[in-house]
Amino acid sequence: MIKIILFDDNRNICDSIGLLFSTIDDMILVASYHNVEDVVDKVRKANPDVILMDIDMSGITGIEAVRRLRSKNISIPVIMLTGFEDADKVFASICAGANGYILKSANMNELVGHIKDVHNGGAPMTPIIARKVLDRFVKLQAAPHPEEDFNLSKREDQVLQLLVKGKSYKMIAEELNISYETVHSHVRRIYQKLQVNSVSEAVSKTLSLRFWGTTS
Repeated sequence: MIKIILFDDNRNICDSIGLLFSTIDDMILVASYHNVEDVVDKVRKANPDVILMDIDMSGITGIEAVRRLRSKNISIPVIMLTGFEDADKVFASICAGANGYILKSANMNELVGHIKDVHNGGAPMTPIIARKVLDRFVKLQAAPHPEEDFNLSKREDQVLQLLVKGKSYKMIAEELNISYETVHSHVRRIYQKLQVNSVSEAVSKTLSLRFWGTTS
């Protein structure tokens, strides 16, 4: 059973998502909030497996909420719910530590698929947002590469780039024709070299370097 907590200031969306989960056997909405005040306490109390977070709430935004969670070493996967195709806010979410992104216009089957994907270690994005991310990579491909800054091996860099694309450990193992355990070993060394403790932190640091040339 996947336990989910939702933060969204649109009550209609909260009601719709709550109704959805009432019809799914392997998911349950354990809490729903219309703001992110005391987000750390709320998440700790609910102890969810996945967090759904509106990216652009009034007052404290979803991006800031993710920053607060990560600053307290709360590594629960976060999927950002976006009502628009704002690449800058998506990138800011990545650097804050979010794990996936889906447009609110997506159908409920896509949302369920994204939740299962992120729960299994992936970093899902809707095609439109993924395309914007890739377009930004193309425009800034001259930016520094992680292997130049952190002495990643060729294989470690391949694994890291697949993590950035949202691939799970199992998918990486299949694509590179290596074992799951080998992927895990590569990721552990990537964490050590990048001085991070999670996939989201590794992705955030990589994207920070490639988009802005800084890890600040």
